[in-house]
Amino acid sequence: MDFLIKRDVAAQIVKAPLFAVVVLIAMSSGQAKAVPVVPNFTQGSMTSHTETTSKVTETINSIDYATGWQYSVSGTNVDSGGQSLSPTPTTNSVIVNPLGGTEGQITSTNSALNLSNQNFQITTPGEAFQFTQTYSGPGVSNQTVIQRVTEVISVTDTTSIFTQ
Repeated sequence: MDFLIKRDVAAQIVKAPLFAVVVLIAMSSGQAKAVPVVPNFTQGSMTSHTETTSKVTETINSIDYATGWQYSVSGTNVDSGGQSLSPTPTTNSVIVNPLGGTEGQITSTNSALNLSNQNFQITTPGEAFQFTQTYSGPGVSNQTVIQRVTEVISVTDTTSIFTQ
């Protein structure tokens, strides 16, 4: 479409405000037409690769704690001198701090035995004798710390194929 402007019209346009110029051009332009968009491919694919890593650290802290006592005395050719074979019990307070960097303190009050005044003697000096005294008091008898680290790696590969 050709657009012709005569000389006297052009002179008026120069003097006219900008608004008039825009209106004149808009009125004289041709009709706008849409052009269809046609993709220039016929097929395609898309791939994606994802890796995820998670690490879990578990700590199991097992403490075996004896709250009482065990005491035994045995022997041959040995005499207690008339004393009781049961020593005097005492009261103790024990604080246990777990090993392995784990938290949790245990405080316990328990009874124990006072073995300081036990006095055993050989009955017949010069003869064979045998004497055994065992004592296991309150407190930690065993502690087991198990630490386990689990690492999980997840890999996902995805491919999408599309056609027109």
